Amino acid sequence: MIAIIDYGRGNLYSVQKAFAKLGAQTIVTSDAGQIAAADKVVLPGVGAFGDCMSNLRSYGLEDVIHQVVDRGTPFLGICLGLQLLFEGSEEDPGARGLGIIPGMVRKIQAKGLKIPHMGWNSLEWQSSSPLFTALPDSSYVYFVHSFHAVPADKQVITAVTTYGETVTAAIGRANVQAVQFHPEKSSAVGMQMLKNWLSQ
Repeated sequence: MIAIIDYGRGNLYSVQKAFAKLGAQTIVTSDAGQIAAADKVVLPGVGAFGDCMSNLRSYGLEDVIHQVVDRGTPFLGICLGLQLLFEGSEEDPGARGLGIIPGMVRKIQAKGLKIPHMGWNSLEWQSSSPLFTALPDSSYVYFVHSFHAVPADKQVITAVTTYGETVTAAIGRANVQAVQFHPEKSSAVGMQMLKNWLSQ
């Protein structure tokens, strides 16, 4: 069973529908017990960093996220769900993130280009990731974001894209994988990534 964390924000049902197309059993839940008992956990997210962290804490979900990550449960962050894994964000100075991955979330510096970065862009692999099995470098995926993660340890970056600057597109460390783009909106490439994650 895959637990999709519901904290009152995020593209929960589009993510659930994508997994359903792949035949996966999911539950959208804000129950810490169900999340702790799940075989895999997904943290989606849409909105502002500080608001989403506030909701996670008000739902009492911060501790269970740390528990499943520390236990080695396969964990997937999507869009803001990637950013929340970090220590903080320029979007909401002073708002404390989950701190699972050391580093900060910074505003994209893309002089002359529209912010948010919205639309299809190609990926450049930086290191191996189970998400990218059977996919070619320069695969296109769909982004909607104004901020991107800057990890303290660049070795956790598994893919980047270029939008005015080099932008972190995906990270991975042990059982934690996270993507800045929306795999559920990224056609066959995104579905292959979710399929790869299911087979971990």
